Amino acid sequence: MGYRSLEHCIIDLEKHGHLVRIREEVDPHLEMAAIHLRVYANNGPALLFERVKGSEYRAASNLFGTIERSRFLFRDTLDRVSKLVRLKGDPALLMKHPSWLFPAAFGGLTALPRKSSARFDDIRISDLPQIRHWPMDGGPFVTLPQVYTEDADRPGVLGSNLGMYRIQLGGNSYVQDREIGLHYQLHRGIGVHQTKSNALGLPLKVAVFVGGPPSHTFAAVMPLPEGIPEVSFAGALGGRRFRYHTWEGHTISSDADFVILGEVFPKENRPEGPFGDHLGYYSLTHDFPLMRVKRVLAKRNGIWPFTVVGRPPQEDTSFGALIHEITGPIVPQTIPGLKEVHAVDAAGVHPLLFAIGSERYTPYSDVRRPQEILTIANAILGFNQMSLAKFLIIAARQDNEQLTTHDEGAFLRHVLERIDPQRDLHFYTNTTIDTLDYSGDGLNTGSKVVIAAAGEPLRSLSAGSPLELGLPDGFADPHVVMPGILSVQGSAYTDGSDIRKLADALIPQQETLNGFPLIVVADDSGFIALTLNNFLWATFTRCNPSHDIDGVGAFVRHKHWGCTGPLIFDARVKPQHAPPLIVDTEVEKRVDALGSKGASLHGII
Repeated sequence: MGYRSLEHCIIDLEKHGHLVRIREEVDPHLEMAAIHLRVYANNGPALLFERVKGSEYRAASNLFGTIERSRFLFRDTLDRVSKLVRLKGDPALLMKHPSWLFPAAFGGLTALPRKSSARFDDIRISDLPQIRHWPMDGGPFVTLPQVYTEDADRPGVLGSNLGMYRIQLGGNSYVQDREIGLHYQLHRGIGVHQTKSNALGLPLKVAVFVGGPPSHTFAAVMPLPEGIPEVSFAGALGGRRFRYHTWEGHTISSDADFVILGEVFPKENRPEGPFGDHLGYYSLTHDFPLMRVKRVLAKRNGIWPFTVVGRPPQEDTSFGALIHEITGPIVPQTIPGLKEVHAVDAAGVHPLLFAIGSERYTPYSDVRRPQEILTIANAILGFNQMSLAKFLIIAARQDNEQLTTHDEGAFLRHVLERIDPQRDLHFYTNTTIDTLDYSGDGLNTGSKVVIAAAGEPLRSLSAGSPLELGLPDGFADPHVVMPGILSVQGSAYTDGSDIRKLADALIPQQETLNGFPLIVVADDSGFIALTLNNFLWATFTRCNPSHDIDGVGAFVRHKHWGCTGPLIFDARVKPQHAPPLIVDTEVEKRVDALGSKGASLHGII
């Protein structure tokens, strides 16, 4: 659907029953976010907030709240754009599928940006909806920004980067209306642009677009093959060329609802955060680039789009699902032997990857073991943002051609049946992890582990708790998470030395534990075992592999770590961990009122 604007999109969603208007005045301080979270949790519609306290502008959220609604937004272009991306990754496909030639040519036309003027009003940062999402947030944030920069070596829209990097509008030590915070992480295109500008001693010109057609928002999160500018992708996906004009060296999206123009000067940073983030915890206060605001623009009837992130799944889960639909075939084409890779949303995306690859080395050997899939694992950990993963669990496709990484329980059972803990764990220490992950020992600093499984099953997994399991003091209440995985409650974490006591106590019980190759130590073993998502979230967001993996009968041989009995993951909360996100109970009561009879969300929440 070629939406001309966000307003056009809102009208279309409402016409087809995908949107509800909230008529009551709502407070941007926690209340709007709480409403969004409640509606999302109930698989509800997109929302249009008609009266935002303290601002004359309307706001919209949950536009991408389900994968079905996300597909609906791009129903006329999604298939064509998927083919275009696949063609960019492998041009030889055009020879195999000549019928793709016309959509490729048509997509190329809409992908060309077009100069076009637009009318905006000049406003201030404080005129915008000041949405604060979680109680400990450092201030109001923009959560669906399109942050536009250009390459100093190749200026112009076709050399631009459009990324989604959160923006802090106020709070901390920012000068109101004149300074805002710009947070971006490792491996982001904007970082390359800032580095080049810094080398020249020049400020980086930045434009933050908010709103406009939904294809512009989605383009900002899309990991694209080299050589495809996000603005071109936005045009192809939206079925309408990206329109822009310039002002004093800044590029302005003519279709955006709001635009913030400014500059980032070399080495000029300011404390940013905290911010309730998509891992389900706060990202804490750290120094990030300061953006000096030069001008703020708004359409006369602008609509401010936002989302709320927190413990997954949330609305950004739909982003990930749609990205996978479009780019899923590309990564295997890039990494030889890779069948599929899956960033596990329930674990916060970056902490945990599942992968399946070919294991074709030494076909003449009687004993199959991980070989080629280790080569594939190294390639995955060197590929784009997947390099931020902490845990990569990879299986051989030849052991089960029907295996998929997207059936997470079945994939884990397949791996646990086959791993040999004496051989199949491979650690990377003192390396980079996600900026938002506090399980390591510093910002962006931690470790990784590859767990590889290939060959015939080595064990049958147990589903019943061992009746005679003897646990040392400080450990109790074992639960079966799923076949092959036990959770055990431990006392509060101090220095982790008690895990070795647990491992030693279990040495005589290895035969009893043969059906449980993984034991997870938790602050609440019942919580871990309650759902698979609980296990994935708490285990992989709270573990630093080099520090928090141990095992029964552990040894180091020629610098390789292994163990003879079950692996032990210490998933307790550590002193350096960020606090989890907890809702405000008083705000929740106000949200309850919106679900009462006659209120806007009656029957929805």
